[in-house]
Amino acid sequence: MDAATLWQRYQDWLYYHEGLGLYLDISRMRFGDDLLATLQPKFDKAFADLAALEGGAIANPDENRMVGHYWLRDSSLAPTPDLQEDIDSTLSKIHSFAQKVHSGEIHPPNAPKFTNILSVGIGGSALGPEFVAEALGAVDAPMQISFLDNTDPAGMDKVIAKLKDRLASTLVIIMTKSGGTPETRNGMLEVKHAYEQQGLSLAAHAVAVTGIGSKFEQIAKQEGWLDIFPMQDWVGGRTSEMSAVGLLPAALQGIDIDAMLAGAKEMDAATRQPQIKGNPAALMALSWYYSGNGKGEKDMVVLPYKDSLLLFSRYLQQLVMESLGKEKDLDGQVVHQGIAVYGNKGSTDQHAYVQQLREGIANFFVTFVEVLEDRQGASIEVEPGATSGDFLSGLLLGTRQALYDNQRDSITVTVPRVDAKTVGALIALYERTVTLYGSLVHINAYHQPGVEAGKKAAAAVLDLQQQVMQILGEAAVPLTLSDLATKSGASDQVETIYKIVRHLSANQRGVKLIGDLAQPKSLQVSAG
Repeated sequence: MDAATLWQRYQDWLYYHEGLGLYLDISRMRFGDDLLATLQPKFDKAFADLAALEGGAIANPDENRMVGHYWLRDSSLAPTPDLQEDIDSTLSKIHSFAQKVHSGEIHPPNAPKFTNILSVGIGGSALGPEFVAEALGAVDAPMQISFLDNTDPAGMDKVIAKLKDRLASTLVIIMTKSGGTPETRNGMLEVKHAYEQQGLSLAAHAVAVTGIGSKFEQIAKQEGWLDIFPMQDWVGGRTSEMSAVGLLPAALQGIDIDAMLAGAKEMDAATRQPQIKGNPAALMALSWYYSGNGKGEKDMVVLPYKDSLLLFSRYLQQLVMESLGKEKDLDGQVVHQGIAVYGNKGSTDQHAYVQQLREGIANFFVTFVEVLEDRQGASIEVEPGATSGDFLSGLLLGTRQALYDNQRDSITVTVPRVDAKTVGALIALYERTVTLYGSLVHINAYHQPGVEAGKKAAAAVLDLQQQVMQILGEAAVPLTLSDLATKSGASDQVETIYKIVRHLSANQRGVKLIGDLAQPKSLQVSAG
């Protein structure tokens, strides 16, 4: 297209939300106008499906659960008075708790105030709070936050070591729906050990965010933890940022959680319009569908041109990939749906993978996230008539054009600034897009059998490890890997057993490997 035609296409497809100051530009996605007519029946169903979800329809039949994260930012939409009261009372409790912590009314045994937060969670219980902390956390925040979001011992040691003597004034938030998630349970036990090493009690420093009625709630009550906040079963981890999972740590950091909720509520209303044009989530879902031919054939590269949005792509990885990555559709047909998401930030990527994006395999589309406000306050000129922010804007616009010139498609989301209202709106925009797109491609975006399969496989490995250790403890002589496999009743898992004993040996866990490490088949294994 020539410049005049492109300019007209930009105006034809530009979406602008006055209340949020948000622009959505899909004009550089090269679909034809006929695509709207082709997809209109699918969108009609998608709009109806979204309305049903908000009305309380069962969306996760595997667990007989509703999907109600929309109600968290507008409790009047909750299908029952009890649910509305639960949402409202939890929000009020979060505000009250944060105020009491900041004032020192709630404080640790050996300090006048809590100074730090240590959040322990995994997946959605970590990614959302981490993204929001990076985007909105202030340098002079009333409390600084750290995260344990993995079961990596060295990683946990590093986080705890950085707290040093501030552990005594650190408020620990343990986030787990049941208490059975291994990574979170391990993190809790590691933190408890760290407190005990300093002669401190975890319970006097800890808050639980968990399912009401769960075993973990009972533990927190029995041990006298500071407080317990609900993790509702109708809120999935990847859509939990507007629940206590995200709002509690945000409020403790001094982030305006009411503005986050207001931004999300306003975006929800905008994306509730049952039409493609005029609905930003529908426009984005249309673009995703076009780019990947309705089959996820192209990856989504997310490039936010703002340091504070560094973790946005990581947050979206879970939201998009866990929701849309499904083997079967709603009819049980094998479809292998999904959209792979990756990204970093601009303009760092000018010097990283933009070279491949422009000239390599065209297996992607880009989402640029543009922030209009450079900084609070005036900027110096780094060249006559140009500021650092001008360079950042120029690099975004130049990259967008260079990609389009080489037949690479892109979406641009533009926001006025990175603040709580904008972040809430961005989260809601992508949540709603995922819901609409899931309906377009006829999959259930709200269950995750693949994740559960991985958890079960990991549990089986740990069970096998226990058997191996017992056999080695009872063996009078060293055993070959094959012997171990046979005695464990796992003759088809020699490789897994090899990797188990190699790991145990490397960590001085009572296992010795004898023989040539370059020839695993030759090894013998003994206790010791």
